[in-house]
Amino acid sequence: MKQVSNSLKVRPRVLIVKLSSLGDLFHALPAVHLIKKHLQAEVDWVTQPEYVPLVRCFTEVNHVISFPRRNMLRGLPTYLREVRRERYDYILDMQGLLKSALAAHLADGEVRIGPSYQREGARLFYHHVAGVRDKNRHAVEEALDVARFLNIPVDEIAFPVVFPEVPLEGAAPRVALIPCSRWVTKNPPSTLFSGVGRLLLERGVQSVFLVGAPDDASVCERLAAEISCPGVFNLCGKTTLPELGGILSRMDLVITVDSGPMHLAAAGGTRVAAVFGATDPLRTGPYGDGHILITEEGLACRPCLSRTCRRGDLACLNRLTPEQVLERIEQAGVLLKRHTGDHSS
Repeated sequence: MKQVSNSLKVRPRVLIVKLSSLGDLFHALPAVHLIKKHLQAEVDWVTQPEYVPLVRCFTEVNHVISFPRRNMLRGLPTYLREVRRERYDYILDMQGLLKSALAAHLADGEVRIGPSYQREGARLFYHHVAGVRDKNRHAVEEALDVARFLNIPVDEIAFPVVFPEVPLEGAAPRVALIPCSRWVTKNPPSTLFSGVGRLLLERGVQSVFLVGAPDDASVCERLAAEISCPGVFNLCGKTTLPELGGILSRMDLVITVDSGPMHLAAAGGTRVAAVFGATDPLRTGPYGDGHILITEEGLACRPCLSRTCRRGDLACLNRLTPEQVLERIEQAGVLLKRHTGDHSS
């Protein structure tokens, strides 16, 4: 078995394999930053086609390689040509699944390292596993095990990303609402977010933006109709992921469910108020100081980490009210007053 040298190579070539999902890409970014910073590494990144434009916004990544998610047999020759143009000193699978381990195995490199949370037989493709499995911590901390394995000090947490500038209608203060995720047990009833939107506009917020994936368009259209006030802008499904990052980075606050765009907003430096139902904010909440976690207390069943509610009533989300959400935001010291001299873009 190959061993990692105690004396790390100066300016090594490093290949990151992190295929998905949206939030997971950002969980890996602080570890990649430390590898770049301390080893002065040349960093390439393998991801799924839909995330290639987003990973190109990561300023410390030199080259982004697309791994074929669908039609693998057709796309594999192109992937092999791309991933074998360079020989890598370290190939770091930060996904830990069989398909990501395969993507790493197909690259040309000296040492392949996988994460402690690997599964599906991915371990068979690694020379080493970084760290000890410990799911009682944030996903960012898990990803940092790779840096620690390479004897890199974890002395700075940073998300080096630059999103494109996107012109926005409406005046400040601006708040974005992200009401949807892929899990039913993360999504409160639309009346929670429509009520929050109305209260925001009544309390001095000038512009409320509804954002999400194309599949969420019908929900956001319903929300816009339920809020039914001037100052609501529905951008759901109308932006690329880099553009969405640019929009969220210009918000005064983002109110969201546990979702990929939540991590995108937090990485871009925007304060986040996150509503959590089935999932655990200690593991997948917005990373960093100053964010606001909104949960229904007193329920022994949460976090259940399940895509279906065993109680049948989704009490962790259905019991929350718009007034409670705004109260917790205000208790955290967020006062959304109109900015003097701010005008529409």
